Amino acid sequence: MFVPMTGRKVFALFALGFGTIIAVNVALAVSAVRTFPGLEVKNSYVASQHFDEERAAQEALGWQAETHVDEGRLVISLTGEDGGAVKPRTLSVTIGRPTTDADDRELKLVRDGTAYVAGMPSGVGAWQVRIAATSADGTPFRQRITIWSGSGK
Repeated sequence: MFVPMTGRKVFALFALGFGTIIAVNVALAVSAVRTFPGLEVKNSYVASQHFDEERAAQEALGWQAETHVDEGRLVISLTGEDGGAVKPRTLSVTIGRPTTDADDRELKLVRDGTAYVAGMPSGVGAWQVRIAATSADGTPFRQRITIWSGSGK
C-alpha cells in the first residue's frame, strides 16, 4: 500500500530529525558545563610568559615523581637524579577525577621511609594525582600523574 508523501509528512520528518539532533546537542552541552572544573589560570598568555623558565628550573632539580596504589593506599615516591629519596621543603598532593573537580581532595600524607603514603579514595577508574612541592632553594615542582584504581586496569 502506497501512502502519498505530503508537505506535512515531510515537515514532520525534518522536524523530528533536527529536533533529535538539537536535543542531543543541548544534553551534551549541559553535561559539559556541569562537569567543567574551571580555569587553570586566569590569563593563559601571562602564564605562558614564564612557562619555559619554570620548566627549565624544575628539570634542573632532576626530580622524578612516581605513584602507585598498594592495598588501598596511594604511595608517592620523589627521587632525585641519583635515585635517592628527595625530601621537599613543602609538599601537597591533591587527587581527583580527570574530568571534574567534584571529587577533588587534598591528601594527608605520612612519610613512610622513603615514600609518602595516603589513603586512596574509593572508586574504580581514572584518578589524577596533582603533586606540588618546593625544593630547599624554593624551586617549585609540579606534576600530574593519572592512575587507575580498581578492576579493569
